[in-house]
Amino acid sequence: MSTINIRPINIADNPLIATIIRSCLTEFGANKPGTVYYDKTTDQLFELFQENGAAYFIAEQDDQVVGGGGIFPSPGLPVGTCELVKMYLLPLARGTGIGATLMNTCLSKAKEMGFVNMYIETLPELKKAISVYEKFGFNYLDKPLGNTGHFGCSVWMLKSL
Repeated sequence: MSTINIRPINIADNPLIATIIRSCLTEFGANKPGTVYYDKTTDQLFELFQENGAAYFIAEQDDQVVGGGGIFPSPGLPVGTCELVKMYLLPLARGTGIGATLMNTCLSKAKEMGFVNMYIETLPELKKAISVYEKFGFNYLDKPLGNTGHFGCSVWMLKSL
């Protein structure tokens, strides 16, 4: 039986989590402009998530980093709304419960920080992720919220916390 650990990001995680994010986007053909694939901040997640209202978590399976995900007070979002961001898992970690554990960690942290809604922007290519968001109670929106700069995303969802 494998062990699962969810922990806050540290600076040493930056190169590996950036590689995981980009490899997942490439795997699904979603490595396009207007996505986190091209964000400079993807290489500096530890530093980015020092902002108030932000938190990023690393998922480990048997002491190996297999993914991560976080919450961020993205520019222009309505008061009380955070964004679920940069949530990606390596193929070996999918279907193991790690994603659900990571999602629950992010939802709990958002509530603890006083957020009342969580927003997601994603791509239609990430069908499996979208089905997970649906299971967690995210509902579709007709247009994006805020000013994330991710013009490549065309699926927007929101969940009340």
